[in-house]
Amino acid sequence: MMTTRQLTSRLDQPRELRRTLLPRPHYDPESFGRLSEQIARFLGTARFIVYMTVFVAVWIVWNLFAPPALKFDPYPFIFLTLMLSLQASYAAPLILLAQNRQDDRDRVQYEQDRARNDRSIADTEYLTREIAGLRVGLSEVVTRDFLRSELQQILRELDAKEPIP
Repeated sequence: MMTTRQLTSRLDQPRELRRTLLPRPHYDPESFGRLSEQIARFLGTARFIVYMTVFVAVWIVWNLFAPPALKFDPYPFIFLTLMLSLQASYAAPLILLAQNRQDDRDRVQYEQDRARNDRSIADTEYLTREIAGLRVGLSEVVTRDFLRSELQQILRELDAKEPIP
């Protein structure tokens, strides 16, 4: 029988699965990511700032000027601080998750742009070689003026010769 020390010292082998009484919750990471992006987008708007400002102002005004029996968070506003800390503790990871997803999308877009640019460069080089080949081929093609001058020279040579009787 192996001791606990021997079991944990084997890093090259996976651990045995532990059975739990409650099933693990399953969630779709893609839908959770989309939700986090929506929340992060909202947290970055002026509307959120206005809502939070109004919320905090109403909270403070209520707890300063309400009758003592209705005050639920007296002056140091500890409960308000707790609420804002809780909101920040959830907002930060959601914003980071949204940024990571955006980084992944940017990386994929960058790779696609790079591949497209590589194809464009290859196409441009191919077309440049083709145009150079056409220019070389056209320099060897007889032009109308050259052909005309050669034919006129042949006519002069034929006129210069005497006809054979």
